Amino acid sequence: MADTPARRVRRGLKHPVIDADGHWLELQPIFLDYLGEVAGAKSVDRYKAMSAAYLGYDWYRATPVERARNRMQRSPWWQLPSNTLDRTAAMVPRLFHERLDDLGIDFALVYPSLGFLLPRMPDDDMRRSIIRAYNVMAADMFRPYGARMTPAGVCALNTPAEAIEEAEYAVRTLGLKALVMNCTVPRRIEADADWQPDPAKRRVYVDNLGMDSPYDYDPVWAKMVELKVAVTNHNGSMGWPDRSSPTSFVGNHLGHFAQSHHAFARGLFMGGVTQRFPTLKFGFLEGGVGWACNLHADLIGHWKKRNKAALDKNLDPQKLDLREVRSLMEKYTAGNKRFEGRLDEILARNLHFVHDKSQAELAERDRHEDEFAHVKIRDVADIDRLFVDNFYFGCEADDPITAWAFDPRMKVRMKAIMGSDVSHFDVPDATEVLEEAWEMVEDGLITEENFREFTFSNIVELHGGMNPDFFKGTVVEQAAQEVLSASSRAG
Repeated sequence: MADTPARRVRRGLKHPVIDADGHWLELQPIFLDYLGEVAGAKSVDRYKAMSAAYLGYDWYRATPVERARNRMQRSPWWQLPSNTLDRTAAMVPRLFHERLDDLGIDFALVYPSLGFLLPRMPDDDMRRSIIRAYNVMAADMFRPYGARMTPAGVCALNTPAEAIEEAEYAVRTLGLKALVMNCTVPRRIEADADWQPDPAKRRVYVDNLGMDSPYDYDPVWAKMVELKVAVTNHNGSMGWPDRSSPTSFVGNHLGHFAQSHHAFARGLFMGGVTQRFPTLKFGFLEGGVGWACNLHADLIGHWKKRNKAALDKNLDPQKLDLREVRSLMEKYTAGNKRFEGRLDEILARNLHFVHDKSQAELAERDRHEDEFAHVKIRDVADIDRLFVDNFYFGCEADDPITAWAFDPRMKVRMKAIMGSDVSHFDVPDATEVLEEAWEMVEDGLITEENFREFTFSNIVELHGGMNPDFFKGTVVEQAAQEVLSASSRAG
């Protein structure tokens, strides 16, 4: 038994370590077996034929000129570690389970790799079949290891009905406790159908599901509360208009989780979802916490300046004193030929960009606008409660920005959770992940208590706060129950 860096860190801790976001590497031949069993042999053939586009094969089939002309996103490449033991463990749950002590991990939530791509399948019936097959496979393959590992099933949020149906099956029939969802959904602009017969060539916008969506997702959030499942989002923004470099995977990848999470989180907040569903917890995985600190501060700044009372007090166009404006203009434009004889014309219309509206017309046009109408905010404390309390932010071990979550100078404590990201390119040696996280303590960026929150108690609150039995029967059951009991007393 090797004495790994992670083992050495783990021996010094007085609490368990939970990996909030590890990954396995699903084997295509095994997945195709499950797809055949769930949906039939024809579905296997259809999946093979249809999957080329979203698996990135088309990029390799195109010439450099075609890639540039069509802005074909550079296909990801060399994404998986070449460390033989790590790679094999990621593919075989039994070996993954055996290696947990080498990684310093007591309990692991295991998220997909292939599974993240499945909600992108454009064919509705095919998408439902492949996701159902995936969830059956995940439940089957990890069932023997439930004391120390649990897989996340896939739940596509392309439509509320689809999401509710699969969530019900995954939780009630398969017994899955965690679900990962595509919480930003690219959709075609409906008006383009008037001039573009090919749906694939129509423009795309990103639906954040909480605000201005063509669907009402409240039944989905209600279902997750009923099923006692946290909404965990691991969706990125690769392929969005500003992330379609035909030559650079890194250029497309930088910050892409943060961008997608920012869209989803602001939709939830501005759409009033966190207010209507105060017990529902959301996990934003692998994007770090920096974007969340920025968004939280930005929401406060915008609310202070653009809440209804502030608008009426400070920005109402009719409150501009036009007589005083005239007096100042007469004084300070005297002798300027551009202004000679034109003050009446200038003052009759708006004084900035909208040249055909008077101050009164502008005021009346937007008098009843209130962009915070869906979320009732009385003061900054409400923003903290509705944004901070039930949001959890997945951070990788080597991300020093994680320290912002615990910095008292930030005024609020963001709930950072450690995701190892094992099995993906940014973890060349899985035994070093916990050590990299511990370096924040050694460097004085966070305290040991912060480290406990990061690697244990925040993760317990995210999932156990939704489902008190989430950790029942696991090796961390007693320690997790102590966290939940303390949280209940504090709340």
